Amino acid sequence: MIIMKKLTLLACISFLLASCAMPLATQGGIVAKPISYVFATPNPNATTTPTPFQPLPATATPTLAPATPTPEFTSTPEVRYWWTGLKRPEGQKLILLLGSDWRYGGGFRTDVIMLIALNPKENTANIVSFPRDLYVSIPGVGQNRLNVAHAYGGFDLMAQTLELNFGVRPDYYIMTNFDGFVSIINNVGGINVNAYYNLTDKCDLPQASYDGYCSVGPGTVYMDGKTALWYVRSRYSTSDFDRTRREQEVIYALFAKLISLNAISRIPELYNIYQSSVETNINLDTVVSLAPMAPILLEKDAIRRFYIGPQQVSSYIVPESGAAVLLPNDEAIGAVLKQAIFEP
Repeated sequence: MIIMKKLTLLACISFLLASCAMPLATQGGIVAKPISYVFATPNPNATTTPTPFQPLPATATPTLAPATPTPEFTSTPEVRYWWTGLKRPEGQKLILLLGSDWRYGGGFRTDVIMLIALNPKENTANIVSFPRDLYVSIPGVGQNRLNVAHAYGGFDLMAQTLELNFGVRPDYYIMTNFDGFVSIINNVGGINVNAYYNLTDKCDLPQASYDGYCSVGPGTVYMDGKTALWYVRSRYSTSDFDRTRREQEVIYALFAKLISLNAISRIPELYNIYQSSVETNINLDTVVSLAPMAPILLEKDAIRRFYIGPQQVSSYIVPESGAAVLLPNDEAIGAVLKQAIFEP
């Protein structure tokens, strides 16, 4: 049983890291059609029909109690969301990949939020990255940032939140924290990251300049665990949307390093690196059923990446707290998720 759990964990990690190797996909849209109603109107030229019989003599009209009016029932138009009527591909598995800032004795948020859609029948996979500051409705909590949902109620509440706001409910999740992230990278000997752009930002690393800055890229840059963590978390000189790109670069570099180490054949040995760093609810049977997809997904265009970017949100300051958040544009986000998650 212990070996089975080890196989499960490493297979999950290797398989999901492989899912971040392709370029971003083109985004599309969906437009909801309004519901129209037709009402009958009386004919202004209509005439009454004469009574064919003589009327009877008038009789006293008895006093009757006021009749109770019969209530009129009208149908309430169905609330329609952008995902109403859409279907997910048969056999699709949705896996939520989370990176948290959990520390011993403190709270935590999930600052990395990626949804991976695996489609076994089509042998395709799509990845969607969600900004941490999306201002959404969290069941039982109210309006708040998406990245606090897991802290309030674990994976189940996070899944409910995604379903309520975006019409998608993940089946599984994998989560790690900062310490686990650093440990994983250090224990494989560091990674070579292909930094697409230069990043210069404040840092607390041995290689920092005299004024406390680090600079990397563009190009291939060797990173140990702490440098990689700085690279994906830096926010002073860039935006959260740029962080999404850097997160994907690091994940791909880690996957490439695992492949170079022949990680699959060394599962028992490498398990000790990950067992205290990763939390997941994926079982071995599920991994085995999806394993045949792995070599196919690595082919060109088998994996597409999407993200919720500046075109799908608008900046907003919460009046009560002054917090800077991102309001989701439902139609624009729907256009992205329709391509990434649902059937065409």
